[in-house]
Amino acid sequence: MWFLYQLAMAAGLGVAAPVLLARRGRHYLPTLPARLGRLPEARGTRPLWLHAASVGEAGVAATLARALPPDLDLVVTTVTPTGQGAAEKLFEPLTAGGRSVVVTYLPFDLGLLVGRFLDRYAPRGLVLFESELWPLLLRDCRRRSIPVAVLNARISDRSYGRMKRAGRLYRRFLLDPLGRLGAQSPQDEERLLSLGARPARTSLTGNLKFDTPEPVPAAGLEQALRDLAADRPILVAGSTMPGEEPIVLEAFERLDREALLVLAPRHPERFDEVWREVEERSLAGMRRSRMAAPGGKGLPASPPGIVLLDSLGELASIYRLASAAFIGGTLVRTGGHNPIEAARFGVPVIVGPSMENFRRMARDLEAADGLTLAPDGEALTEAWRRLLDRPDEAAEQGRRGLAIVDRNRGAVERSVELLSELVDLD
Repeated sequence: MWFLYQLAMAAGLGVAAPVLLARRGRHYLPTLPARLGRLPEARGTRPLWLHAASVGEAGVAATLARALPPDLDLVVTTVTPTGQGAAEKLFEPLTAGGRSVVVTYLPFDLGLLVGRFLDRYAPRGLVLFESELWPLLLRDCRRRSIPVAVLNARISDRSYGRMKRAGRLYRRFLLDPLGRLGAQSPQDEERLLSLGARPARTSLTGNLKFDTPEPVPAAGLEQALRDLAADRPILVAGSTMPGEEPIVLEAFERLDREALLVLAPRHPERFDEVWREVEERSLAGMRRSRMAAPGGKGLPASPPGIVLLDSLGELASIYRLASAAFIGGTLVRTGGHNPIEAARFGVPVIVGPSMENFRRMARDLEAADGLTLAPDGEALTEAWRRLLDRPDEAAEQGRRGLAIVDRNRGAVERSVELLSELVDLD
């Protein structure tokens, strides 16, 4: 059976590789050497392995790591280059006390590659975040008596349907090998139990994203954006997805208010594509990559209306400048992105209808009147207009959103306690 699984995995990779390389080659090519076994040298002693698929999970993993013993060595893996860059940046400060941190890519789920990884790093335990479960990896950890925990676990609507159909297979190969499960929300806990997770191993620990520390300001960028805004309010549209930028740009064109829009696509391989969209609309814009920073040198004589944030790791800190923030991935059916990044600064948040990946978070914010729902581009224009025209109302919405963030903190302590039941952290 495992031979057939690996054969199917290898065949799937063989079929998918040409398509992925043709469409997103620049994105995925850097991941291949490590995922095929060309790994960095091991450092430290009995490291704890943290797997964070991409940028959001890397932030969650770093939040957990800050609460772990400072001399506990770590291996951190990601799947995407953007996640890798985020992990390198987030974990670098954690090495200051002598802790060893190796950041690399997750191997493909094939026996030879997984075995080579485990041989090299010999982790004391594996922590997975949210919903990254790989059957052969879990099997090999079990065979080597490496305990596995899933923290910040969540089950999306789409995934839940697939998992229910898998039935016993899902329970046997993906849930039974897990030593502990820490669920984000009561709904996630209920779904995990209904799928066959063992009650004694499953707990409600909360969402670690509420506990992420405030991002460090991007050197020179915040002042440069203030200079570009020239006393105009700043609107941020963050983590936008394919098909969403035209809606956002049209909404901004209809606004008929003096403002600077900072537009931040989710995926770096789309930066050029989105910039062409800005140029085709003859909008006055500039790219962050062409801004000389720090100090604002090289800024245009006439202030632009749009700045394309074609950079990595800077969006989270830029939200603090916003008079209002639109969270991308919500006007198209992708499940949404994290609204906490803006709400933590007391910034009024606007989202579209697709918030399946953050359903509980969005529901809590909406119940407290801490966000605005904009089902389409016209509603986004009206939301921006209202928040700019009524600053007191905007500030109150921001305060209510921040109160929800503060109320939900504490997942780190619960997650560390759950992990310590399974893994020796000393």
